[in-house]
Amino acid sequence: MKKISIGKLAKIINAAPPKNTSGFITGVSTDSRTVKPGDCFFAVKGENFDGHDYIARALGKKAACVVASSDTTSGNVLKVQDSVKALGCLAAHYRNDCNFKVVAITGSVGKTTTRQITYHVLSKHFKTFQAPANFNNSIGLPMTLLAADPDDQIIIAELGSSYTGEIEYLTKIAAPDIAVVTKICLAHLEGLKDLEAIKKEKLSIAQGLKPDGVLITDAASKLKPQNPAFKESSTTFSLNGIDITLPLLGQGNIENAITAFAICEQFGITLNQFADAIKTLPPIPMRTELIKTETLTILNDCYNANPASMKNALKILDDMNPNENQRKVFICGDMAELGNDEKHLHQQLGKDIADNNIQLLIAIGPLANLAAQAAKKIKKQNLQTYSFKDTISACNQLNEFIKKDDIVLIKGSRAAKLEAAVKKLKSL
Repeated sequence: MKKISIGKLAKIINAAPPKNTSGFITGVSTDSRTVKPGDCFFAVKGENFDGHDYIARALGKKAACVVASSDTTSGNVLKVQDSVKALGCLAAHYRNDCNFKVVAITGSVGKTTTRQITYHVLSKHFKTFQAPANFNNSIGLPMTLLAADPDDQIIIAELGSSYTGEIEYLTKIAAPDIAVVTKICLAHLEGLKDLEAIKKEKLSIAQGLKPDGVLITDAASKLKPQNPAFKESSTTFSLNGIDITLPLLGQGNIENAITAFAICEQFGITLNQFADAIKTLPPIPMRTELIKTETLTILNDCYNANPASMKNALKILDDMNPNENQRKVFICGDMAELGNDEKHLHQQLGKDIADNNIQLLIAIGPLANLAAQAAKKIKKQNLQTYSFKDTISACNQLNEFIKKDDIVLIKGSRAAKLEAAVKKLKSL
C-alpha cells in the first residue's frame, strides 16, 4: 500500500488523536507476529485471541502506531470504538484513492475456484492482485484491499457471509466494478435460516456496486457448455465452438470456469485467450486437488463442505473410471453451520453417498455418522462403513482400511481438519 500519514489515518477512521501524528504508515497488520517497521497494527478481537494483548509486542517491532478499541497507555495508539470497523473504513478509503478495478465474488459454492481461475487468466494481461488465501470476511477483505499496490490494475476479492448483512457491509467497502454471484445453495444456515435468506444475502453484493458497474449472476446458465468430458486429471468442454481444457475435475468446475470467463470478458479477454490461459491453471489446494502417490489416487477436497459441494465432489468420484483393482473410498467429515437442518441434511447426504458407486465410507464426526447410517441402510451389503469421533482417531487406523490402488475422496468442513487424513494417506 502507499504510505499514509498518521494524522490523516486518524481522520479517516475517526480516531482520537494519538501522541504523535507526524509519522507515516506503510502497511497494515492484524497479527503481531507479522508486524514490520512502519506498519499500523490493528488490535482486533477474535474467537480465540485479543489483539489488545499484543500491542506492546507490535510496538516493540517498530509499528508506527496502533489502532485499538480498548484503553491502553502503551505507545502511539489511535483509540476508536471498533477496531474492525476502523479497518474497514481505512480499506474503503484506500480503495477509492486508487485507480484499480475491483472484482468481488460471492456465492455458496465456487467462490475460491472462480477467483483463482479469473486471477490466473487476467494476470497474463494485467497487473492483477488477489489475497493469498480466501480472505473474505470483515478482516480479510480489508486486508486484501490494503495489501494491493497503488499501480495494480485489477483486484480480485472474495466476499463470504455467515449472517444477514455481512455481504452488504463488505461490498460497500470493496465498491466493486464487477460483482459476481456464483451459485446459491444451502450453506451457513445457523446465521442464514433458509434458501431465500441466503439468496437475498448473496445478491446484496449489488448494494456496493459502482454506478457503472456490472453484476454477473448465474453465468453458467447463460453460457452453455457443449461436449463435456471428464478425464483422469482434467475436464474438457467447448464454448461457442472453442475447445477448452480445464486442469480441474467435475461439472461444478466447468460452471466455475464459465463464470470466470464472464468476468474476464468484461476486461476484453477473448474466448481464445481464455482457453489458451486456462490450460496452464495450477492445482487449487484442497479443492478437488488430485494427488497421486505410488499406491493411491487422492481427491483432496477438504477445505470446506455444504450439501451442494458434497454432491459435486461425489459426482466427480463417480465419474472416475477405476480398473478392477481400484475401490472408491469416501472419507467424510461433518458439514458445519447447517443449523436446525443439520441432521436431515446429513441423512440426505447418506442417500447421495448410496447413489454413487462407493465401496468404503469412513465417517468422521457425529453428523457424518448419521450420513453413514443412512447410506448403509440403502446399500446394505454393498458398502463398508466405519465411524470415528474425530480425524486423529480415524488417521490412527487408516492403514487397516485403505488398500493399494484405492481412489480416496476426502471432504468435510474446516472444523474436521481433514488435511491430517490427506497427510496420513500420503505416508501409507
